[in-house]
Amino acid sequence: MREARELLDRPVQGREVNLKRLVVEIMVKSDRQSQLVRRTGLSGAQVSQSVQELVKDGVLEVDAPGSGRARGRVRLSRMRGVAVGVDVGFNHISAVARPVGDPHDRIAVRREGSGANIGFRRLLPSVLRLVREAVEETNQGMADVVSAGLAVPRMVDPRTGRFTTPVLPPWETDDDPAGELAAELGTPVVMDNDANLGALAEQTYTSEEAVEHVVYVKASTGVGIGIVVGSNLVRGRRGAAGEIGHLTIDPNGEMCLCGGRGCLDTLVGSESLLAKVKQSQRGTARDVPNTLAELVLRAHNGDAVCVRVLNDAGRVLGFALAQLCNLINPHRIVLGGELADARALLLEPCRQELDRYALAGAVARAEDFDLRTSTLSPLAEAQGALILGLRSRSSK
Repeated sequence: MREARELLDRPVQGREVNLKRLVVEIMVKSDRQSQLVRRTGLSGAQVSQSVQELVKDGVLEVDAPGSGRARGRVRLSRMRGVAVGVDVGFNHISAVARPVGDPHDRIAVRREGSGANIGFRRLLPSVLRLVREAVEETNQGMADVVSAGLAVPRMVDPRTGRFTTPVLPPWETDDDPAGELAAELGTPVVMDNDANLGALAEQTYTSEEAVEHVVYVKASTGVGIGIVVGSNLVRGRRGAAGEIGHLTIDPNGEMCLCGGRGCLDTLVGSESLLAKVKQSQRGTARDVPNTLAELVLRAHNGDAVCVRVLNDAGRVLGFALAQLCNLINPHRIVLGGELADARALLLEPCRQELDRYALAGAVARAEDFDLRTSTLSPLAEAQGALILGLRSRSSK
């Protein structure tokens, strides 16, 4: 069996760079040649010629070959090597692992309830254990890990791969979770914001057609968005793009962790929603939900207060997203994170406010605009981290 590491570690130059880029994209997701043209940025002739060469070398196979660019799906030949993606949230860890030649949806998954709130150094042994268990489920070993990506709920500077200042809790300025994880795994680890990577996964894995403008909304402890245009993440110069949670909604509202007032996070973040439920029960002995998941479950079971809290959250979120639609006119907005588990309780009022406050040309026509909940949740961020890790090998 061929070793993926041999292909990824081999220095390349000239036209070999295109061959490597194509192989990495097929590791991310097997696809038709027409889609590989879009995803790689190579010309149709370059993709066709590269596929022929790599098939001849035994690196690739083509299912049901035919004529033209839209011939059958191109996939990797049998190969040893595992790609890993890790999502470290405030209150959870998710680890996914997949042999590079397997279909993109055939992943080994491990999840745990502790998260960054306890500090990454304390969390690291649990992260490593979950990664090891996921890799072993693929019938390969840690020595076969060829790439790794890490999703975190904070701004990451795309130039340095480190946190962008100001570094907000639970992180500290000198924290380097990617570096610490890489030292333990023995392979480079690349890091990005969790909403960015959720957007990357949604754009790559959930649509066969070319959806050029995708916004992914990560709504849990706080709210952030990832923006993908074409196959490119919009990170901004210092990684601060998409920080919609710190968009001011109420200038006289509550103080936010960032130092602002009335930020979206203070209105629809999990602590705010739980506080609203608790306030409604003042003077009673009734127990209240302690987590966002409990709040959502009670709402689905008909709790009137929890239903109202989620409906109101959907309206506030819809107002904020309407401003976004007027600015960048996305084709698709995908709601992810724990809050998206509310489904219609959140989605319907959100859509109502979009219709009310966004330009009709941005959201009215179904063929031009789509609002949905994530089908990859709760693993969108970890899946995006896996993609990031693999793509980082294209340039090395």
